[in-house]
Amino acid sequence: MPEVYQTYLQRQLSRSEYLLLLLLIQILQSIKQVKLEILATALPIPITFESRRKKLRRFLSLPHLTIERIWHPLLEYWVQSHLHRADVAYLAIDRTNWGAINLLMVSWIWNNRAYPVYWSLLSKKGSTNATEQIQAISQVLELFRAYTIVVLGDREFCSVALGDWLKQQRVYFCLRLKRSESVELEADLWFHLCQLGLKPGVSLFFNDVKVTKQKGFGTFNLAAKWKRNYPGWSAKEGWFILTNWSDVESAVIAYSKRFCIEEMFRDFKAGGYDLEGTAVTGKRFCVLVLLIAIAYTVATEQGATITRKGIQKYVGRVKEIGRTYKRHSNFYVGLYAQEWVNFVDKCSGLVEELLRLSPNKRKYYQKGMRAMELILATF
Repeated sequence: MPEVYQTYLQRQLSRSEYLLLLLLIQILQSIKQVKLEILATALPIPITFESRRKKLRRFLSLPHLTIERIWHPLLEYWVQSHLHRADVAYLAIDRTNWGAINLLMVSWIWNNRAYPVYWSLLSKKGSTNATEQIQAISQVLELFRAYTIVVLGDREFCSVALGDWLKQQRVYFCLRLKRSESVELEADLWFHLCQLGLKPGVSLFFNDVKVTKQKGFGTFNLAAKWKRNYPGWSAKEGWFILTNWSDVESAVIAYSKRFCIEEMFRDFKAGGYDLEGTAVTGKRFCVLVLLIAIAYTVATEQGATITRKGIQKYVGRVKEIGRTYKRHSNFYVGLYAQEWVNFVDKCSGLVEELLRLSPNKRKYYQKGMRAMELILATF
């Protein structure tokens, strides 16, 4: 864990709370599970299982474990370490749900990855409304006021009420419209978006148009693009983007970054910490997400350090010929590097004997051992 994280957390938590948090982060990185029963099973405290489970429940219910008090100061350090004053801060808003869980999330997009900024557990099923969306985004704008802010949202978050509010906040935005929406291209002449003639390989841009027939809102720019078809691949449909960018390319490039939040949700769920497996709700659920947010950024930073050292090939697959994006992210490298070196340490006797049986490959083994030393230095 970065020293800045440790210093801040020690000031905000009692010694016992801080040590328990460190234990939980270590366990999360190892077992990749947030189910309360499994966490209690792995917690290395010499008390009965039931006592460990109750201890975790009490910890997750602590009133001072909040996003504003614990996470936002850590995130501010993270952002300031990676962004310069002239940079653009892309913020994506999205919602994910499973079972009785309906989670609204605002994330910061950086280096082709999303990082949680603010989240809330909705007390209903289904989509959010403009009031809930504005409330969530308003919680994070001050954290990024030093930068140019662009808010990104898919079709659930494309309302003229949200767009109008973002304009008032002097914030850029790219919100994807439904094809069924109407726009006024000429005085009292309305068209559905599906009637604009967008097709593969075509881009469109309209300045200062009215979107939907609701009264009380100003005009917006409309960017539209349908990616052209390639052999073996074609986009199912085009994008219609409500924006205040002044050209189609800027709007499309910005909106394409929104999909990074889908990768983050995958890392939080089956692709990483198995958040879907938890049965806790309410305050405890939000604190679990807080723990995951800390663990997620720690693993990502460790993975980035390992990648800079050029030894990521010992943990996962490097970028392959014919692939646009690398197969394994910095998060994956950081999460599984620790597991690799720890597992080898537990089986050191077997490993040493196995190496002796292949003396002709000693130089490769020595390189691998050096890579392990460098990986251990990042933890």
